[in-house]
Amino acid sequence: MKAIVIREFGPPGVMKLEDVPTPEPGPGEVLIKVHAVSVNRTLDTVVRAGKYARRVTLPLTPGVDPSGIVSKVGPGVTERKVGDRVTVQLRTSNDSGADSIRNLGVHAWGGYAEYVRAQADRTAIVPDGLDFATATVVSRHAPTAFTLLRDRGKLAAGEWVLVMGAAGGLGSAGVQVAKHLGARVIAAAGSDDRVKVGLDLGADAGVNYRTQDLTIEAMRITEGKGVNVVFENIGDPELFPKAFATIARRGRLVTAGGHGGGIVPLDVNKLYLNQITVMGVTGERPESARLTLEMAAAGKFKALIDRVMPLSQAAQAHELVESRGGLGKVILDPTQL
Repeated sequence: MKAIVIREFGPPGVMKLEDVPTPEPGPGEVLIKVHAVSVNRTLDTVVRAGKYARRVTLPLTPGVDPSGIVSKVGPGVTERKVGDRVTVQLRTSNDSGADSIRNLGVHAWGGYAEYVRAQADRTAIVPDGLDFATATVVSRHAPTAFTLLRDRGKLAAGEWVLVMGAAGGLGSAGVQVAKHLGARVIAAAGSDDRVKVGLDLGADAGVNYRTQDLTIEAMRITEGKGVNVVFENIGDPELFPKAFATIARRGRLVTAGGHGGGIVPLDVNKLYLNQITVMGVTGERPESARLTLEMAAAGKFKALIDRVMPLSQAAQAHELVESRGGLGKVILDPTQL
């Protein structure tokens, strides 16, 4: 089969399209013919560059969130059959919040390939009528947003939530999940067109944090009360304090990203005097993947997709994502070489 292989860390050009053996599914596994896999900034471009926070062993095929059709099932697999349309969950979590540390495309060969081997119990059925590119984007980000907002942030109906990076993959999912939970949403982004994306997804108000004072605007929108939850996935040293300053007494900040650097100032006085909780969260629940895929199939959840590219253009896709241009995810389609 054809696959993108990384044999040394470096710029996008280190990724090469190679002929490699087609894997065989082991016990509890399925073999999937990949139809879509997204390009993620951290779990693809940072891994490729050799800058990921966890150890990565080369050679490696990237791709953490493939979707496609089951072509073989391994011994002991009863929940999936040949022909099933599925997507693969990044990681699963238990009630304690612990997550698996072995992920496709990071610790095992991933979905930048014509075929990928995955654990059957980490797949979710893609509903009829839902295309694979949309399924990949939805299953990559929406379950994480549910974990952040519903399970850990305990976001309640009627509460205010500030969503940072509201036009990004996780941010746009956060806007929609928050509205599904009945919250009032402030979509914050770095340009007017990105703020509009958040508003179009259902946000009640928007703030351009590059041209407006984020704290002042959020306090104005909430009539001086502040927000109950901040949905943070940027980790920018200038934006984080502005977002943190908007949190009301007994508010929560949940985060699953550090694209802006990850090292930020923290107002500890506000933290303890206002009994604020800050949580770093990973992991997702299988039922959240099923729910969000069903929502997408019913037209109740929108995936933002910038473009779909053939597998051979993986390097160009990484360059696009690293340039931070466009709105929505870049998708690779391994059925197109």
